[in-house]
Amino acid sequence: MSENFFSRSVARLQSLTRSALGIQHSAFSIPARDDPRDRQWSSGGTYPRDRYTYNREEILRDILVAWRDNPLLRRIVALNTDFIVGSSITVESPDPHVAKFLHAWWNDDLNHMPTRIFEWSDEITRSGELFPVLSTDAAGMTYIRAYPASEITEIHHKPNDVEQETGYTQKPEDASLEERTWTAYDHRTDTRNPDGTFTDVMLHFAINRPVGATRGESDLAPIVRWINRYSAWLEDRVRLNRFRQSFLYVVYGKFKDAAQRIARQAELNANPPSPGSILVADMDQEKWDVIHPKLDSFEAERDGLTIKKLIASGAGLPIHFLAEPESSTRTTAEQADDPTHRHFDRRQFFFGEFLVRIARIALRRRAMVDRTLDPNAEITIKLPDIFERDNSDLATAAEKIINAFAKLHDRGLIDDAELVRLAYRFAGELVDVQDILANARKQKNEAPANAPAGTATPQS
Repeated sequence: MSENFFSRSVARLQSLTRSALGIQHSAFSIPARDDPRDRQWSSGGTYPRDRYTYNREEILRDILVAWRDNPLLRRIVALNTDFIVGSSITVESPDPHVAKFLHAWWNDDLNHMPTRIFEWSDEITRSGELFPVLSTDAAGMTYIRAYPASEITEIHHKPNDVEQETGYTQKPEDASLEERTWTAYDHRTDTRNPDGTFTDVMLHFAINRPVGATRGESDLAPIVRWINRYSAWLEDRVRLNRFRQSFLYVVYGKFKDAAQRIARQAELNANPPSPGSILVADMDQEKWDVIHPKLDSFEAERDGLTIKKLIASGAGLPIHFLAEPESSTRTTAEQADDPTHRHFDRRQFFFGEFLVRIARIALRRRAMVDRTLDPNAEITIKLPDIFERDNSDLATAAEKIINAFAKLHDRGLIDDAELVRLAYRFAGELVDVQDILANARKQKNEAPANAPAGTATPQS
């Protein structure tokens, strides 16, 4: 309690001092909070594995404010989206009827998913959660809107399983209104209403969720305090450098009275000496001196880099991603990129599964109206490459491994399945080896029957 009172007293004193001196702070960053309670973890409450509600709301509010005002945090959020979403993401299906519907749903004017996915990726990075609401009209077309995590106050679930969510309580838009509870989607009970419409449902997607918790965690939660401190440190450095260059003249002289001194001061203020000019004064009459602040700073660059490295580590990014060259060699930088690419690959997998689940719900509801659609048809997500250099590296690795192990295959030391498995493994693709071999044998057996007359059949 004494520490909190002391911190507030110091902050109040600093504010009064700045006001008295006429110093104005620019809105470069939100102030860093050094109160020990500012980022504490919950050890109690309704769900012991979740943060306290007030603590979660405070963090989400701080992250949103910092994202708006702080260029470093905004860049971190943009980097996640640039790698996860890339240029575009599309939803596809081998079933032509399903593919046609998915294309219409994905590009519908009220959905416009090609641009909405960028907003969702940013929000998941900022909040760690996303609560999309699915509304379906009588024709079976599903429309999506998302609510921020800060508006959801409680997640309802089955008494014996926190992962089986049943509903979500949303804050009222106005103090005079009541809270609204959304129904969680359940494919076992999702049916059309008697009037042909569908009930609006909400979904919940969370990242960084501890086992046994109901809420997710933002990627930025551990570092937002340090981003604020880095901004405050940088602002202090800018202000320090400004005052370091400031100076004023002090003129010592013999004056008969105060009126003569004030008149001389007014004369000098009206015609101050320009930089580089030479002043000649009589020692018996005047003496000129210069006063400037002696503001020394030691190891400032190292201090700033240390804070920035902590921020980069918490964000899962190499330091050179944040405009801070870490090494003069390209090899070292590329080695530092690998853990980051794995992180982005894992997050991209989550985001893709999230979109597939929404597409699956949209298809199921449409299939209740349009019986020509198969509600269980396969749906795939086409994701961009995390790193463009991966394709060339994987192609080189696949070529080398095929050339090396083809000799073993020709000598009978490995079978067809092992050769195919190694080839696709080094190409970075996960496939069903037996399914590929079965298709190859099928095409080989069908080739003579389908070949045109007079066409030679290739020999294996």
